[in-house]
Amino acid sequence: MKEPIISVSGLRGIIGESLDPLLAIKYVTAYASQLTTDGPIVVTRDGRTTGTMLAQAICSGLMAIGRDVAYADVAATPTTGILVKTLTAAAGIQISASHNPAPYNGIKLFDETGRVIPADRGQQVIDAYRDTSGKSYAPVAHDKIGSFTLVEDATSAHIEAVLKTVDPDAIRAKKFKVVLDSHHGAGSLAGRVLLQELGCEFEVLGGTPDGLFEHPPEPTESNLTETTKRAIELGADAVFCQDPDADRLAVIDETGAYIGEEYTLAITLQHALKTRKGPVVINCSSSRMSADICEAAGCDFHMSAVGEANVTNLMKDLKAVYGGEGNGGPIDPEVGYVRDSMVAMAQVLDAMAASGKKISELVAGISSYEICKTTIPVERDAIPALLDKLEAKFPEATASRLDGLRLDWPDKWMLVRPSNTEPIVRAVAEAKTMAEAKELCDAAGNC
Repeated sequence: MKEPIISVSGLRGIIGESLDPLLAIKYVTAYASQLTTDGPIVVTRDGRTTGTMLAQAICSGLMAIGRDVAYADVAATPTTGILVKTLTAAAGIQISASHNPAPYNGIKLFDETGRVIPADRGQQVIDAYRDTSGKSYAPVAHDKIGSFTLVEDATSAHIEAVLKTVDPDAIRAKKFKVVLDSHHGAGSLAGRVLLQELGCEFEVLGGTPDGLFEHPPEPTESNLTETTKRAIELGADAVFCQDPDADRLAVIDETGAYIGEEYTLAITLQHALKTRKGPVVINCSSSRMSADICEAAGCDFHMSAVGEANVTNLMKDLKAVYGGEGNGGPIDPEVGYVRDSMVAMAQVLDAMAASGKKISELVAGISSYEICKTTIPVERDAIPALLDKLEAKFPEATASRLDGLRLDWPDKWMLVRPSNTEPIVRAVAEAKTMAEAKELCDAAGNC
């Protein structure tokens, strides 16, 4: 088989081509072999048609090496993090390929605190997975095999934690009309309960978590045209669009305008900082809107390298009051150190209820930028020279090598970073106009 795409937080592959049950067992037992704490391992999946197959294999493999399993079946990725904490588990395993197409599935690893494992532990798992000695998979005798427990209620603790961050009565009083597009993923389960608790009149699209995607699963504007039409027909106050494992949220406003994922974090951050003061951590590929919001609120703004684990590492180090990534993933430490679409939905509605403003009006109160993204074919050994040349081309910019190369000007920025899996670099630029942003991306491509 081909090798799956492996990173320090998990793996992803095409079923039958680069991912199968035997490989999944090998990978999760490599992780289990690194654990130093007792307790069950939580296993969940995002609703894809291949999820049950992988889940059964993974649970069996873990039990075979003597680990107890707490299986919650279909659950959102942030719900998995909550379950790890509430069940005092040793670890968590979410079977998900996030926004990738239906042929894909994957495995995401959580530590005992309920967050995605940090990079150093992830590298240990990779090393154990690639170790050919067979030490990671050590079957036990029949009287030592692990137990299997079915988790009957996977969502209550998650919803309870989210509700504590908002004013439920104020939201209920507004009786908001909401459309939730869950993409036939895991988000409909907790999302439906959340909207009921908040007294919303709502309709769920793609509400059966069976992985039978009716449109490409990433919640981008081009993929959500039918969702937008339905929302306009219903006269919705808000349209919430999850990815299949529900750690990201895109928003469509009351006019049917797609405001996207960057604004999800901006709206929730601006609202949170009205009542919280302290450091904020956002990854270095996210919109400058967050920095502007922090400056206006008098809060320290910090950037991390790209990747949820990098954001949460720095959040914990700084005791940050909020964080996230601009792909629609707010991270509220009062709920958990995981990107969370339920946090996003509840806090957007809370911002609307508290301010009396529609989503379009909340967006209008946030500084706006245009983002351009592109890829540039570059062989891996040529990337350092490219970054050096690009930095020299813009001596007036403030340069950072935190993650690839980031160049900052007073009113714009550009990030150029290598792909982990392809011979390319990804360039992201943000400026006040798309022409300026595109000019920066073109400059990177012409270096």
